[in-house]
Amino acid sequence: MIQMRPAPDVVEAVIDPSVRTTAADVAGPIPGVALDPDYEPVPVPRPQPAAPGGDPLSLESMTFSMTPERATVLVRGEIQDYDVASRYAMLGLARPDIVAISSDPVIESMPTCGGDGPVGDWHDVQNKLTDHLKSEGMDGEGVALAILDTGINVAHVSEVLGQPVTVDESRSWKPSGVTGNFGQFPVDHGSMCAFDTRITAPRATLLDLPVLLSTKPVILGLLSDAVAAFAHLRNVLDAMPQEQRALVVSNSWGSFKPTWDFPPGHPGNYSDNPAHPFNLSVSALEQAGADILFAAGNCGRECPDGRCGFPDRPINGANSHPRVLSVGGVDTRGARVGYSSQGPGRLSRRKPDICTYTHFAGSKAFGPNEPDSGTSAATPVAAGVVAAIRSQLPVGELSPAEMRTLLRRTADDLGMAGYDFDYGYGTIDAAAIVEAVRRRRKNGRHH
Repeated sequence: MIQMRPAPDVVEAVIDPSVRTTAADVAGPIPGVALDPDYEPVPVPRPQPAAPGGDPLSLESMTFSMTPERATVLVRGEIQDYDVASRYAMLGLARPDIVAISSDPVIESMPTCGGDGPVGDWHDVQNKLTDHLKSEGMDGEGVALAILDTGINVAHVSEVLGQPVTVDESRSWKPSGVTGNFGQFPVDHGSMCAFDTRITAPRATLLDLPVLLSTKPVILGLLSDAVAAFAHLRNVLDAMPQEQRALVVSNSWGSFKPTWDFPPGHPGNYSDNPAHPFNLSVSALEQAGADILFAAGNCGRECPDGRCGFPDRPINGANSHPRVLSVGGVDTRGARVGYSSQGPGRLSRRKPDICTYTHFAGSKAFGPNEPDSGTSAATPVAAGVVAAIRSQLPVGELSPAEMRTLLRRTADDLGMAGYDFDYGYGTIDAAAIVEAVRRRRKNGRHH
């Protein structure tokens, strides 16, 4: 990913969703780099301290500017050189309009390892979570719930769920080169995630963003497509009245191998670097009012996924971001599943934040007897809980940061007393959430 600072009129054209620009419009020819002509340039807001003299890269407190004079633009390409480090240095000297060159690691979905059968089914999840939420009118009505994954098959989800499910095509998005219609992608990981959100938010509006689909052999997705997806979601959010914003973003994917990344300390690194364009995009979208959830991952010490390449601290990049809810997994009996990644996280130590249910019989996306598993399933279940709460408490009444605090403070503390790296703050407790919301209303904080 190549971050550029072109002339303000070029930035203005990139920011305007009605104007189509190309990589050549932004960058022109770059020696030694093959630009991807199919990747539409993405505006990147410029971080700035929340207060004078503050840290411009404090992910927890930074603000963002999207004015043409301050924003930058991202294009994608490949460095055509065996000596990447030398080419990287040369580009920085030859092109002063290049702000940064960052890694574009492969991102993959997070199905579980192991062959254990399901523990309970999705009706158990309903009993533990949904029934409590519905008692307070929390069902996801009016909330946009974006599934960034392999695409949704609404016919399959509707059949298994026993009720019609649709996606909002006008607010969905797909990377260039991805064929197929929204809501009609092959049954796969994304259909499981969509099903699992509907358990806890049965009336939320689904947005289909198949970022993990690619025409490239072997590779499921690239992080640059997630940057573009988040830029699209910013436009979705900006179209909502500011006080009534309600957008929940569910991400059951991540980067498994440090070999796809620049090493920690390199300015283009993703896993440990708050200045990476995607980590900044996450901060900017959350600040604008989105609730963002990421799977903690399936690199738990007892049963790590075979792809896990991090020697330690596997919760990395945006999955460990301080402004997201990082979700671990427990079964329907409350026992931590062995593949659920433990902290500390790389961008923020206290990861995962919370756990919720996984490894239950549900969507049948991988076969009639296969469970919805991994932190991949736990994350959309949690995203549905957030969407359910959002249907009663829009951003104007409860900010994304306050939403995360609500879920942490009401969690059922498991493991060691207080926060621990196995369970985070504990398992989502819908009854405690409802009680906290009722107290909030009684105290006059609901308008």
